[in-house]
Amino acid sequence: MALQTYVRPQILALITALVALPALAQQTLEVTETPIIEWKSVYGRVEARDQVPARARIGGTAEALDVVEGDRVEQGQQIALVEDNKLQFQIDAIDGRLESLTAQLETAQADLERGTSLRERGVITAQRLDQLQTAVDVIEGEIRGLTSERQVVMQQIDEGKVLSPATGVVLSVPISRGSVVVPGEAVAVIAGGGVYLRLAIPERYAGDLQEGADIEIGTGADSERQTGRLVKLYPQIEGGRVQADVEVEGLDGRFVGRRMPVRLPVAERQAILIPEAALHRSGGLDFVAVQDDRAALDRVVVPGAEVVREGVAWREILTGLAAGDTIVIAE
Repeated sequence: MALQTYVRPQILALITALVALPALAQQTLEVTETPIIEWKSVYGRVEARDQVPARARIGGTAEALDVVEGDRVEQGQQIALVEDNKLQFQIDAIDGRLESLTAQLETAQADLERGTSLRERGVITAQRLDQLQTAVDVIEGEIRGLTSERQVVMQQIDEGKVLSPATGVVLSVPISRGSVVVPGEAVAVIAGGGVYLRLAIPERYAGDLQEGADIEIGTGADSERQTGRLVKLYPQIEGGRVQADVEVEGLDGRFVGRRMPVRLPVAERQAILIPEAALHRSGGLDFVAVQDDRAALDRVVVPGAEVVREGVAWREILTGLAAGDTIVIAE
């Protein structure tokens, strides 16, 4: 009896002390459904906006090759020289014929001058004078024709200069110096006009994509990711994939063809998110304190993936909570 008399005052004192302690700082949060974007990870390929081949305009031998892969070139810059020896032979032949015709023209003009003088004295007929004039006109016409023909050949020689069709970077040079090329053959491929990302997306996601959607590039932290914009969806599906183009401001274009990880928004769903601090684990189960009319009771929940929103870690709850519940978060 004495022991009971001793213990009871001690228990009463302990209860009094606990009641006197300040309550732990707590805050409550009403659970609501939050829209979450579903992302699909794919790889994009850096592509040049313009890939233009610099083609030979005449056939012949590549006597000079002034660029290699990676060189920067300006539009109109000479990057190679193709020569055809036959063209020079044609020039020499035309020059020889022009010299001969020039000599004939001098003789015909002299005959015409004498004929004009004789006609004035009535020695020759007007018909003969017309013949002399016609001879001069024919030779002058042949000279004009040969001069035009020479200009055509000279233009062909000048077209042996292979010029860059655009300003950009040389991607490939499929020939070497001394190679025999034919008209229209590509001497180099020039990449210009900037770069973009070309995506090949599985066709099952094609209907979920929209032009103008934001695209995330990179797999690092949020601060290291770039954001692009889906600017074009191609209507043709090949090999079970649809192509799409993404514009990315400041995209590194040093390496055309480089693959980059990309996340695509393919769907949106409603989910229940709670702060990570609201979860506590005990006995292998996850609990959340749910406030009712009388007190906060622990409820077993099944958490899902972590979602970072504005730098704060949230956890998706798959089962155990419903919209409208009030949870208690201990600070």
